[in-house]
Amino acid sequence: MTTPGASNSTPGTLYVVATPIGNLDDISARALKVLGDVALIAAEDTRHSARLMQHFGIATPLAACHEHNERDQGGRFLARLLAGEDVALISDAGTPLISDPGYHLVRQARAAGVAVVPVPGACALIAALSAAGLPSDRFIFEGFLPAKTAGRRARLEQVKEEPRTLIFYEAPHRILECLEDMQAVFGDERPALLAREISKTFETLKGLPLAELRAWVAADSNQQRGECVVLVAGWQAPEGEAAISAEALRVLDLLLGELPLKRAAALAAEITGVRKNLLYQAALERQKDA
Repeated sequence: MTTPGASNSTPGTLYVVATPIGNLDDISARALKVLGDVALIAAEDTRHSARLMQHFGIATPLAACHEHNERDQGGRFLARLLAGEDVALISDAGTPLISDPGYHLVRQARAAGVAVVPVPGACALIAALSAAGLPSDRFIFEGFLPAKTAGRRARLEQVKEEPRTLIFYEAPHRILECLEDMQAVFGDERPALLAREISKTFETLKGLPLAELRAWVAADSNQQRGECVVLVAGWQAPEGEAAISAEALRVLDLLLGELPLKRAAALAAEITGVRKNLLYQAALERQKDA
């Protein structure tokens, strides 16, 4: 790594360094080395990060890089990088840019030809997903939902029929309202999990259908504290009669009263646009129950 003030025609490197989300033992040896060797650390909150640096005996200077100054101060960090110095970017906890500042600095650095190197580590959404018992081969991360109920429900409606596992961050003072809105939009029985205070003393991972999970959180104020990740199972297309509209079933029933089963199903499919095999199976079930 380059030393502070070094004259170098080659740009330095911007290291995007993950820090612990709770348990300090989760920091990697590589992260400690990088933080100790760079010329400057761009931190979301210098006071918060100063305690972390002090704990590990790292004396590298800190400079603020947060959501309110990132656009303006990015040039300051970029100038250091273009002068040949290495800079580390950290957030208060976890992996920078994941619902945290840093995007503008990383974009500026890459546009200027500066090498951007990730130093992997803790990430709350991945940690929660790994232990949730929900499908993890395909998922989407929605970050923080809107703070107001109307905006939150509108966003949830947009992903109501998303088949991939859904992952959200939520503030503790809104977690109960968030679960209430998820129950209203996704239904009582949709599987979900609340991961709270991951890697900390009061870590909790509770998986239940949404109605039960909301009731559990409502009954215990301790579950309305700390950092929260909410995971919701993806939407599953209904099968059998549940996949057929009430109007299509009404048409089928009328035709079954006048025609043979096979012909009734075929004609109902032509009228309603529902697949013939679905209507045929529904007709069989209806005759069986008659």
